[in-house]
Amino acid sequence: MTRLIIMISGIILLCLTIINSYTSNFIVPSFQRAEVLAAASSVLLILITLFWADIDPTLPTRTNLNGKEGIFIQENLSEEIKLELAWGSKMILTASAAATLLIYWNKQVIFKRGIISEEEFLPKKICLQSMRTGNLISLVNTKFYPGKEEFDTVIKDLPSIVISPLNDQGVLLIGGWSERCFTKSDEIWIEGWSKKISTLLDSMN
Repeated sequence: MTRLIIMISGIILLCLTIINSYTSNFIVPSFQRAEVLAAASSVLLILITLFWADIDPTLPTRTNLNGKEGIFIQENLSEEIKLELAWGSKMILTASAAATLLIYWNKQVIFKRGIISEEEFLPKKICLQSMRTGNLISLVNTKFYPGKEEFDTVIKDLPSIVISPLNDQGVLLIGGWSERCFTKSDEIWIEGWSKKISTLLDSMN
């Protein structure tokens, strides 16, 4: 409603400015400057309403995810890796909009934290593509992605997911609370942490 009012106000002001310009008998430089400012202000109001979605400060609504808060870590990992996973996962879960985190490595899940489920996760088309290409994949809104069922065993109906490869042996999955909740900075940090995890896990082999 507010958006509509602002747009109508901008259109009315622009129309009045044009009418005033054509009906004035005397035009002096100060009048011309005032007309230009009035027209620019009107156009600015109209543009604000057109780009309202990009500047709207309203935060996305959190999705109610079915799962329990918890942590799982494979026992045979080294203490160094356990500490790294504990620290890094806490940073991601507290400093970003992440709701859940899962690490799949060498054909098994070795770590889960946040909202987790007891179901067994197996990578399929999207994860295998990330592992094969070595590229991070960001599903900003899973409603529009075919094959999203691949992640139902992580947490069902995650609204957004970041998949970061761990070389060609695994993936780091991070699910968000809402659509488009991860920033470019989040993705860069996740990608960098994935490389560090890969190096640590490779050292175990």
